[in-house]
Amino acid sequence: MDEQFMREALGLARQAEACGEVPVGAVVVQDGCIVGAGFNQPIGKQDPTAHAEIAALRDAASRLGNYRLPGCELFVTLEPCAMCAGAIMQARIVRVVFGAHDPKTGAAGSVIDLFSEARLNHHAKIISGVLAEECGAMLSDFFAKRRTPVATS
Repeated sequence: MDEQFMREALGLARQAEACGEVPVGAVVVQDGCIVGAGFNQPIGKQDPTAHAEIAALRDAASRLGNYRLPGCELFVTLEPCAMCAGAIMQARIVRVVFGAHDPKTGAAGSVIDLFSEARLNHHAKIISGVLAEECGAMLSDFFAKRRTPVATS
C-alpha cells in the first residue's frame, strides 16, 4: 500500500512541475483512504508555507473537520523540511512515509531528525526510501532542466 500512495503523491508532484514549482506531492491517508492532497505551490501562491505537506494537511483537516489528524499517515515524495515536520507533529500524524532524502533541508534524518527529538511531544514513525529512485529522479530532472540554458534563435 505504501507504494500505491506514493504513486498518488508522485502524480501530485507532476502537477507541481507543470506549474513550474519544485515537484513535490503529498497525500494524507486515513484507514486506507486519501483524505487530503497537495503539491508544492510557494511560487504560484507567493507563500513560503505552501509546501506539499502543508497543503495536504490543510486539505485533510478541512475535510475531516479537525485540526488534529489522529490515525492519519502522510506520504510525501521528498523528506519533510523543519517547517513541515513541525506542522506534521502539530497535526499528530502517526506515520510519515517519504521517497527521496533531502541532504540540504531534510528534517527526518538527513540534516536533523526532529521526529526523534525527545524534548518534542509528538513522534511520528518515519519510513524512508519508498520509490526513492523515482522520486529523486523527478527532482534531479527538474533541477537539471532549470540549469540548462535555453537556446535562442
